[in-house]
Amino acid sequence: MKISDTSDSLTEYADQLLALAKQEGAEEAEVFGVLGRSVDIDLRKNVVELASESFHRGLGLRAVVKGAVGFSSTSDMKLLASVARSAVRAARARGSDESWRSLPFPEKAVQPEGVFDAQLEGIGPEVCIDQAESMLQGCAEVQGVEPVSGGVVCASGTSFVINTHGIELLETSTLMHASLETIARGADIATGSEFQNSRTLLTSLGEVGKAAAEMGRASLGGVKAESGTFEVLLKPLAFAELLESTLLPSLSADSVQKGRSSLTGRVGEIISAESLRVMDDGLLAGGMDSSAFDGEGVPSQKNVLIEEGVLKGFLYDSYTAGKEGLRSTGNAVRSGYSDVPRVGIRNLIVSSPVAHDLLAETKGYLVNGLIGAHTANSISGDFSVEARNGFWVMPGEEAKPIRSLMLAGNIFDLLRDIEVGTDRRMVGAIVTPTVKVRMKVVGS
Repeated sequence: MKISDTSDSLTEYADQLLALAKQEGAEEAEVFGVLGRSVDIDLRKNVVELASESFHRGLGLRAVVKGAVGFSSTSDMKLLASVARSAVRAARARGSDESWRSLPFPEKAVQPEGVFDAQLEGIGPEVCIDQAESMLQGCAEVQGVEPVSGGVVCASGTSFVINTHGIELLETSTLMHASLETIARGADIATGSEFQNSRTLLTSLGEVGKAAAEMGRASLGGVKAESGTFEVLLKPLAFAELLESTLLPSLSADSVQKGRSSLTGRVGEIISAESLRVMDDGLLAGGMDSSAFDGEGVPSQKNVLIEEGVLKGFLYDSYTAGKEGLRSTGNAVRSGYSDVPRVGIRNLIVSSPVAHDLLAETKGYLVNGLIGAHTANSISGDFSVEARNGFWVMPGEEAKPIRSLMLAGNIFDLLRDIEVGTDRRMVGAIVTPTVKVRMKVVGS
């Protein structure tokens, strides 16, 4: 859709801001705009603590002068002249950047499926409250467990990018997120949690509440874990948390170019088990970060990163791609209009042509989540984390809850002997099944 096709005045302000930047002396300029609405329901114990509806809009301007980029943003459309002046002044203050090539030029973009739901766009607080209360009802089906906190978020918004090279792209999308934390009481105390993400309306969240409660109840009566080197099943949430702080930084071209990646210079080498495939797909149907274009207006695409264990390449935005004379992979991401683009994943998908029913064949530990994954070394891939909702598992036997378990290792060592399960799940922008790895564990 062309910017001129929308009736919203925010796009008219964006055109004005682009013109003002050129008047101030910008050689290139780009405006990123967001117009959004969000309904948030906060749960505290077994009641709705807060229901709110919020609206936001704003524009972010990147101005380029002699290869230097300046940035400014605003939610006040009366300040457009000041925003343009500030961005150009910031660019001039930085001085010339020899690595800069150009803002993107127009290319054909493909609209992904399943990223917009008219029902979700028009949803009211009353419906969201009903959905949140259905989570509480699901939790109440499990005796001895109480909800602690959680909530439901229903959001819709329009984002667009225009620049002085002729890019005019606009997209409207929706998303929904629900989560619940629970506490179970017996001879001891244990916690549980569950969540659900979707780009379309979730019609019933009772199973989310019930699953959170069942996890808490199953975690009661934890026993001391044996220390040593064991097979460990990392459920989707746990593996996604680990990937986010270890492998993903090393797949960013920005990290590679700054010497902060263990994978520098290793394209074409075997870095994992041959059965592992890792791909980033900005066009994944219903993906949480799917969009026709990235934060700079570059068309989204599929990027194979690891294939049959071989490192195939890295993720680029326009700046990092320009440094190497390459084309952006469509991986410029932003957290909002007040944020400059940076290299990031879109929908990182972990898969394998040889998937297994891992639980049926594992003697070791099963871990549902992690505590402290953010403390991992993003360069070396070393980590030491605490397991959340851990269990001892053996084929044919009921899982036994573990009181406390520490996990330590290196992500690149784990990848060399990894097995992939069949229960693929979206955890934010990471799509992964349970995986089986072998690592050191310390029980207490």
